[in-house]
Amino acid sequence: MDYILQTQNLCKHYRHFKALDGLTMNVPKGAIYGFVGRNGAGKTTLIRLICGLQTVTSGEFTLYGRKNTASDIEKSRRRMGAVVETPSIYLGMTAEDNLKMQYRNLGLPDFNDIPDLLRLVGLGNTGKKKAKNFSLGMRQRLGIAVALAGNPDFLILDEPVNGLDPQGIIEIRELIIKLNREKNITVLISSHILDELSKLATHYGFIDGGVMIKEISAEDLEKSCRKSIRLTVSDTKTMIKILDRIGLDYTLTNDSTADIFGQITVTKLVNMLSAENCEVLNISEHEESLESYFMNLVGGAKK
Repeated sequence: MDYILQTQNLCKHYRHFKALDGLTMNVPKGAIYGFVGRNGAGKTTLIRLICGLQTVTSGEFTLYGRKNTASDIEKSRRRMGAVVETPSIYLGMTAEDNLKMQYRNLGLPDFNDIPDLLRLVGLGNTGKKKAKNFSLGMRQRLGIAVALAGNPDFLILDEPVNGLDPQGIIEIRELIIKLNREKNITVLISSHILDELSKLATHYGFIDGGVMIKEISAEDLEKSCRKSIRLTVSDTKTMIKILDRIGLDYTLTNDSTADIFGQITVTKLVNMLSAENCEVLNISEHEESLESYFMNLVGGAKK
């Protein structure tokens, strides 16, 4: 598998605080990589290191095959676009003028691509309207347009839907998917809004306390979060005996409850338990969410 970004034991320390503590991650080419963690987990620190806004304490990262210590690492960074924390836009300018400014900063020869870029992000008809009069969603899309100047094939977005209303969130989601599928842009999205990430990510990296807890593809995550029947009974030993007898796949969640997977005839199972004097106390459908999967990984809320 080809990787756009890889890190090895990456550390960033601020005096006695370890923002990143041996982080190892792998972002595949063509992925929408959901970088998941609580606020303060180290997500933005990683992004700032990759973008060259801060220096590495120890460890290393590789970007397009170049190590961060390479003298020509900037060649790799020119293939990136990023929106870190807040969009880098001039509120007193129009969307077109913001892009012209970025084109000049990058030394691009002309402005011919700007109309197409504005249409791509849904801002083709904003005319002379100043960015200060844009909605938050429009400003975020303009920030993404600025990041796309120069045609990068790796886009980094730090909490791109923070503060947006439902319509703004949908617009950003659809834009990210479009960029990935139609423009073949690999996207790294840092977010703690897990329900939204689950609608577009192809891969996930779960970070906590500056450490990568788990990397997993969306396909494997879906298998881990599969649907089940949650059964609570009066006699766990009897339930286990019967489930083993009929060959059902299950996981015990506590002393009296099991999640049962696969095709199941509920009436038949209840009758079998009843025949063994095992009372069914509760039965319900259950599907683990991305949020509950993450909380199980990191051990619940921290104080």
